[in-house]
Amino acid sequence: MGNIKKSLADLAEYLDAELVGDANHIISGIADLQTANSAELSFINQESYAQHLAQCKSGAVILSSDFADKYSGNKLIVSNTYLAYAKVSALFESLSVLASGVHPTAVIAASAKIDASAMIGANCVIGENAIISAGAKLYPGVVVGDRASIGDNTLIHPNAVVYHGVTLGKNCIIHSGTVIGSDGFGFAPMRGGWQKIHQLGAVVIGDNVEIGSNCSIDRGALGDTVIGDNVIIDNLVHIAHNVKIGKGSAIAGCVGIAGSAILGEGCTVAGAVAINGHITIASNTHFHGGTIVTKGNTEPGVFASAPPQQDVKKWRRNSVRYTQLDDMSGRIRQLEKQLQALMAQNQTDEH
Repeated sequence: MGNIKKSLADLAEYLDAELVGDANHIISGIADLQTANSAELSFINQESYAQHLAQCKSGAVILSSDFADKYSGNKLIVSNTYLAYAKVSALFESLSVLASGVHPTAVIAASAKIDASAMIGANCVIGENAIISAGAKLYPGVVVGDRASIGDNTLIHPNAVVYHGVTLGKNCIIHSGTVIGSDGFGFAPMRGGWQKIHQLGAVVIGDNVEIGSNCSIDRGALGDTVIGDNVIIDNLVHIAHNVKIGKGSAIAGCVGIAGSAILGEGCTVAGAVAINGHITIASNTHFHGGTIVTKGNTEPGVFASAPPQQDVKKWRRNSVRYTQLDDMSGRIRQLEKQLQALMAQNQTDEH
């Protein structure tokens, strides 16, 4: 984690935490309860981990008042343990050093506007009329197309590609291998093949957005593909043309969102979810992993459709039964008719 050192007094002030223990104790990293040493900070936010507190050798533990009596060492007591851990992790991150200014191997169009405080790494390519704003950091191999705009303090990791006309907001993080603004999947059928529909829109990404590695976000066909403020996107996600994602939503790995789908604000989409195109999902909707979303909804809710894991022999039997459902349904209807006829006959006989 580098040469970063913080006293517990510093950390308590930073986290607005109650410090119990040695205020001068120095912390130089973070580790889990089982492996941390005396120079490292740990945290606990679940009862299932409390068993490790007695043997914990960390320099201090971030915990809530619920666990304070279970640990005798240095501790930072907070109301939201996981949030405190998230905040303190920023202090100990050590990214590769990027030299100030523009690396001599970078290729930059004459009409591009590069703020003096921006950092441009080796072998970056920046197109005509592109804008790189104050404090932006482009690691080696990043490509920014013509007329693209990179907002203040946005960080783009090595070998990511931002196509022409794309807009990235402030304080975004784009990880390696991600492509933003590639053509959407638009083709018109014709005799003997397909006629390409040129994608004339762009991609607009708001502020404080983080996009994982190897994602593909397609440009719009006519209008733009839009990702709102404070959206977080995991690795290996495909967002098709003209999709709109509301602010504060979270999308986990291996999700595919088809063209022109609209996702409201504050939604969470778990791993491997597939969302159909041309549907609208209400704000604060949550999808469990593997769900196949075929239709929209107008009210918030929690949805799932993937079958749970089961023993392979049972799964095979159930798979066979699934193929027989239509036949079973017909047989049940026939049995219901026969039962109704028998009941009617019994009533007639009683009279």
